[in-house]
Amino acid sequence: MSNTCSGAEALVFGALDSGVNLVTGVPGFPITGIMELLMGFRLEVRWSINEKVALEAALGASAVGRRAMVIVKHVGMNVLADPLVTSTTHTIGAGLVIIAGDDPGVQQSQNEQDSRYYGLLAEVPVFDPCNPQVAYNSMLQAFKLSEKVLAPVIIRITDRSNREKGDVQRTQQGQLEFPVFDRDVWSYTMKGKHQRFHSSSYPKMQQASTESGLNVRYDRGRDVGIISSGYLSTLVEQVLTDTYKDVSHLALTLVNPLPMPVIDRFIEQHAKVLVVEETEKFIEHQLCRPGVLGKGTGHLDHGKVEAVDIILALENIDWETVSRPLNPETIASRGSSRSICDDCPYHVLYRVLGTLGVPVAGDLGCSIRTAPPPLEVVDIAYSLGSSIATATGFEDKGIALIGDYGLVHTGLQGLIEAIHHKKDVLVVVLKNNIAALTGGQDVPDMTEVVRTLVPDTTVLDIENVDEAELTELLKTELKKSGVSVLLARGKCTQY
Repeated sequence: MSNTCSGAEALVFGALDSGVNLVTGVPGFPITGIMELLMGFRLEVRWSINEKVALEAALGASAVGRRAMVIVKHVGMNVLADPLVTSTTHTIGAGLVIIAGDDPGVQQSQNEQDSRYYGLLAEVPVFDPCNPQVAYNSMLQAFKLSEKVLAPVIIRITDRSNREKGDVQRTQQGQLEFPVFDRDVWSYTMKGKHQRFHSSSYPKMQQASTESGLNVRYDRGRDVGIISSGYLSTLVEQVLTDTYKDVSHLALTLVNPLPMPVIDRFIEQHAKVLVVEETEKFIEHQLCRPGVLGKGTGHLDHGKVEAVDIILALENIDWETVSRPLNPETIASRGSSRSICDDCPYHVLYRVLGTLGVPVAGDLGCSIRTAPPPLEVVDIAYSLGSSIATATGFEDKGIALIGDYGLVHTGLQGLIEAIHHKKDVLVVVLKNNIAALTGGQDVPDMTEVVRTLVPDTTVLDIENVDEAELTELLKTELKKSGVSVLLARGKCTQY
């Protein structure tokens, strides 16, 4: 059965044809659409309150023989890292796949990290597919490999790989029963579990990286070769087909562990090898030998790579290092500013906050858009759910500005921290009952939970208050000792 589809659809088909039973995830660019596609099928699909919980639920499903998948964006990998790293030596049951959506170019994220490094940190396999057919095949192999090595497997994708179109040949797997967690692992010490992993599971990972059949080599000449992975393999082939017809190409898909025998042969047979990858020099770092060029030698910039970058690197292939001018992008040079919606009900709040003269810790929701000019309301914002804990570090009473989804995600822990240590913090919750930046997903109502934790909780309809009244209320709360909470209810006009 063959049909034309996008990379995102190919991942969905691969998961369905692999017998996935539970899918959990946290919305965000560029993975939200994959979850929404899966919600149209008859299986358990749910948005979780955070990525750690999403992975823990999937681990529970795996333990009882249910194949599971977790879908998060790259910064979500930081949140689920704790159970991920432990799961490798703890072992699992049925196959468990994590889709990690990276954001090269930082279109809609707070950083530009590279999820492939979690393969090294957690010692799990990582697939980096280049087109829909490879994405589909990667998903089939990932579930099987997960059960073979008794660990989760990561499939790293980007927005461009999601949108890439191509023909996909589907195959029905037919398997209905999957392994469950083997309690015999508890006969080992924690050290013994790690030793067992390296004697049994890791060799299977190494074998799979070499024998997966997903690494493709195009031999065109012996002077220059390119090693690539992910969507950039497709981009490299376009450049070579159009312009550099004598440059060979090794396109990798299973990138952790790297298929070193395959790579070594390729490097030995070429005078110069350019490593084309995004976002960081994940592959290049591990090769580190004369004649291997890439981001580390200045031939390519860190971050997103375009066809013109590949061409420029090949034009400079005879140089061991290249000095590239770097002008960090500003809001002005980008020519656009992602500010608050004109009809946002919280404009009155932002106007008042900007006049109070106290530090404001923000969060990674809509309110982060008030940090740059012209509003300049939020002073610092590190991660989703971080503002309350951040504000406990202020010397005097300041403000933690947080969305209700950020509060549920990890903000409640910060609130408990503030209460336990009797810190002076005014928490302002933007209570619109949705995750506004990621598509309007529903958010659990924490009103009674917050009231139980903080008796000094005020609920306010933000659309029914004027600036003078709101200013007086906030100044009064800032004069109090301890933790106080303002639940500012408003309706997002976008959803």
